[in-house]
Amino acid sequence: MPAPGPRTAADIMRVEFVFDFPCVWSYFTFHRLQHSLARYRAAGGTAELIFRPFQLAPEASGTGEPKRDVLRRSFGDDTDDAIAGIESLAEADGLQFRHTNAVWSNTFDAHRLTHLAQAQGHGERIVERLFRAHHTDELNIADPAVLRRLAEATGVRWQIVRDATVRAELRSVQREGLRSIPALRFDGGEWVIGAQSEMALHAALTGITGSAA
Repeated sequence: MPAPGPRTAADIMRVEFVFDFPCVWSYFTFHRLQHSLARYRAAGGTAELIFRPFQLAPEASGTGEPKRDVLRRSFGDDTDDAIAGIESLAEADGLQFRHTNAVWSNTFDAHRLTHLAQAQGHGERIVERLFRAHHTDELNIADPAVLRRLAEATGVRWQIVRDATVRAELRSVQREGLRSIPALRFDGGEWVIGAQSEMALHAALTGITGSAA
């Protein structure tokens, strides 16, 4: 990953992460990034993780539909093999994916909650919980009752975030030319597109400061 010039350990690194919750590669990258950030911070580095929204299926409904049906439209007869493959990859990363009752739904309100949580200093906690809610707990993350429950569980004070605020964030990502996710940018450097290994993420973090090992 390309990195900007030298920095000191006292500097705050900005890590931008563009993602959507149903995207398995976004979840893998976020999970690995959490491990890398934990190591970086434990070694004295300071980093701010900034979440930026992307919607894979802005036309999806709030009530949702079985995720298996959505995957079947993409993979056809290979759907079961595709699911088994991604569940195996998840297990190798220490994650658990379930698809029996998984719900594919609109993620706009989940990104709205992320915006709210980030403003209150709980961004990383709510994003982890929303990923897990979708991929492991088979919850509908477009359901207002589910979102309120997750907000309460992660210490987020529920407030109204205007639609226009979230739409402006989505347009901002589009203006930067991002058409696929996940995408990462370290301290305003070049965007890095696609799933990243924990090793690559750790190298990007430590390479920028040269001090947090």
